[in-house]
Amino acid sequence: MCQLLGMNCNVPTDICFSFTGFRARGGLTDQHRDGWGIAFFEQRGVRLFLDPQPSAHSPVAELVRNYPIRSLNVIAHIRKATQGVVRLENTHPFQRELWGRYWIFAHNGNLLDYAPELSGRFVPVGCTDSEKAFCDILQSLAARFPDGQPSDAALHAELRELAIRIGSHGEFNFLLSNGELLFAHCSSRLAYIVRQAPFTVAHLSDQDVTVDFNEQTTPNDRVALIATLPLTDNEVWQQMTPGSLLAFRDGAPEALGETRTIAARRDPATGGA
Repeated sequence: MCQLLGMNCNVPTDICFSFTGFRARGGLTDQHRDGWGIAFFEQRGVRLFLDPQPSAHSPVAELVRNYPIRSLNVIAHIRKATQGVVRLENTHPFQRELWGRYWIFAHNGNLLDYAPELSGRFVPVGCTDSEKAFCDILQSLAARFPDGQPSDAALHAELRELAIRIGSHGEFNFLLSNGELLFAHCSSRLAYIVRQAPFTVAHLSDQDVTVDFNEQTTPNDRVALIATLPLTDNEVWQQMTPGSLLAFRDGAPEALGETRTIAARRDPATGGA
């Protein structure tokens, strides 16, 4: 099974600590050796790093681990191939444009007997079921909302229906973001944690690395991390319910359709996750 990692924050934050543990699962502490990738949103732009090598031994992954890129939304993926050979074009996350924004998608699972009819605007470059699902999602959203991006609540409702339809073909855990919201769909296994004041000391499960977030944050910082399996062994992670779709904004799950208050964003930010 592939591994997913997502981060959503209320201030731009680096993911170096979490990525240190996550990359070890790509050939060191686990068997996911078929490539990896990570995408960082920066305003309307995206920094995307992909490598078909195992993340635990990838020089590109070592660069990312030591490069404190600050972002409000990050999606990372470590691949264990089920469909599609081990090549760069089959490496997650995938990137496309819709409604004048970049969208990033990563999938964990296996979709069987899945052959969506794609019109031509969104077509796969590689040969994975994951990229087909991403193209299917964007094509469906573009057809459902031809006048542009809908409200957050309408977008969430449509994604839930698409997750049900596509998920009927198999396991469909995924992370999806347009740089404003980060959506997490749990088909079988996905967990998250929200770090906010009072901050504590965290220790990675896959590496003997500890960080005291009190030394790297301010009292107003808030960071949500979503992962296939918890990344730390001394924090309480919330297991998502299979079939659920959460939307994260400003470092916390958001109750779409209800009144919300957006936390003030500051730049530059402090801290890491």
